[in-house]
Amino acid sequence: MNAARDEEPGLSLLVHQPGEEPALLHTGLASLEHGLPIGPDTIFNVGSVAKQITAHLILLSASDNLLQLGQRAADLLPRLKISDVTVADLVTHRSGIRDAESLLSLAGFRDLDHYTADDLRTLAYRQDQRAVPKDRFLYSNTNYLLLAEILETVHRTTLPDLVRHRVLGPLGMHSTRFKTDPRQVIPGAASAYQATQHGWQHTETPVTLPGPGTLWTTVGDLDRWLTHLHQHWQHPHQLPWQEAVDYEPSDHEPYLYGPGLYADARPGRTAVFHYGHEQGFSAAAHVEASGLRVIALSNNAGLSTDRVTAAILRDLHEQPMLPPKEVLLRAATLERIPGTVVRTQPILDDRDRHTEIGTFTCDQALGSLQLTSSAGALHLWRRGTRDQLTPTGPGVHVGNGYTLTIPSSMDQVDRFTLDLDRAPGLAYIRQ
Repeated sequence: MNAARDEEPGLSLLVHQPGEEPALLHTGLASLEHGLPIGPDTIFNVGSVAKQITAHLILLSASDNLLQLGQRAADLLPRLKISDVTVADLVTHRSGIRDAESLLSLAGFRDLDHYTADDLRTLAYRQDQRAVPKDRFLYSNTNYLLLAEILETVHRTTLPDLVRHRVLGPLGMHSTRFKTDPRQVIPGAASAYQATQHGWQHTETPVTLPGPGTLWTTVGDLDRWLTHLHQHWQHPHQLPWQEAVDYEPSDHEPYLYGPGLYADARPGRTAVFHYGHEQGFSAAAHVEASGLRVIALSNNAGLSTDRVTAAILRDLHEQPMLPPKEVLLRAATLERIPGTVVRTQPILDDRDRHTEIGTFTCDQALGSLQLTSSAGALHLWRRGTRDQLTPTGPGVHVGNGYTLTIPSSMDQVDRFTLDLDRAPGLAYIRQ
């Protein structure tokens, strides 16, 4: 390995061929401050990879007759206003419920602000209609936050206790845990970093998705989970747990989505997988119908485990005689993602040079947004920070991760619609 990269945050990789011992490779540092190298016992935040475990607990609860997948989620969550959403809709991201973290971002949360699961659930319960048509896929972390609440309701215990009793203990995943409080200390955990012009910078903040989005684990423990998943992949012509939950088209063609898993159901490619991205951490967990498992965990914001995993799988399939250890070495030397160096610049307080258009609120989101114009450009303000919008068509303007549509003349803006990737159709009205 490159000596300079050995002094950077890095990767923990695992390839497990059916009937063979797993091949592992660990590169870089878990802690830059203390010079601690990444090893087999280093614990990473795997973000949305945890969804498959949460979904598995829902399926177990259904088999125990504690709930039904087809029942209304509102039967178990009395505060939920969208009455026709089922438990299965939450599992497969077909509830149409907007992502609460995206909604909170509109309030202008700052780096050191903190929110709780209750804050996010409150935003979920403000929503009174689907943001997309029924049965349309809309990836939303809020679905799994609500599933966690359902699990805690029907089992009368906390999600961490439930997953420890039903999954982690039986599978020997003793290094794995849910982190429900950002202040909680996890022994052996890596820190996540991103590169800046002035050196490395921590990416973790007190803001974190409580519960099902904060699973911390090792490559070895994830391999135990994927082994369990494959053992229950009973029908070679079916995807895991497909007899309980159908896989349907997702937001990434040609992949399907089912119980917390994306699936490639094409002949000769059959596999299920999920990626996770959380505060500079990156994770990928992939298992094929043959039993091949590939896991990649990173604490470097410039290393995408999506790309690393794709490189590993390409070599394994195209060069089957290549030793797995060599495959991992090749993948670990992939170039960093272009443009991942963060260039921090001060935000100029130039509001006095802007013409006020109006202040707007939405009953589905917290806080207010302001529109101004300056030098012929439109700007959106939230809690003292602003985005300059780029016009892309009549009344249509694009910002950082969203589209703003003004149905009326710019001379008198009374309302606009804000479409975020995971929270579309937000109607803002002038105060």
